[in-house]
Amino acid sequence: MEILIMSDTHGDSHVIDKVRNFYPEIDVRIHCGDSELPYVHDALKGMKKVRGNCDREEAFPEEEFFTIEDVKILVTHGHLFNVKSSMLSLAYRAKELNAQIVCFGHSHILGVEMLDNILFINPGSLLKPRGRKEKSFAMLKIEDSTFTVEFWTDDQQCMSRHTFQRN
Repeated sequence: MEILIMSDTHGDSHVIDKVRNFYPEIDVRIHCGDSELPYVHDALKGMKKVRGNCDREEAFPEEEFFTIEDVKILVTHGHLFNVKSSMLSLAYRAKELNAQIVCFGHSHILGVEMLDNILFINPGSLLKPRGRKEKSFAMLKIEDSTFTVEFWTDDQQCMSRHTFQRN
């Protein structure tokens, strides 16, 4: 199972389409908010998508929670959980839902870490990255015993790979 994760594209539908076209046969596509596009925009078609602090359309849900191959995944933008200050509120929400993976954005800073057996993934931003110059997205591979997260640039260069044991 492979999942494409992006966030914070701030009105740039072309970069969304570009990255989607890298993986035409991907299992799941996620946008973690601040697309600043209409909910029904073609670039977001078929994606799990949530509302960010810059998304005005109320059709976007505040969070998505779904299960795929027995893995529970929470998607949110992060602004409602103050992720720029602390991961604590988001971790509590993940525990409430018994989520194994949390995908979020808002900070424009890519990162991945396992906290209390919950994998937190921030794909960074495909428009305005912070902390580095590369515009980024993430790929998540779910296997029987591992989660592997890769961070990629919008020019399809792999920046890093991280593997975590599943519990």
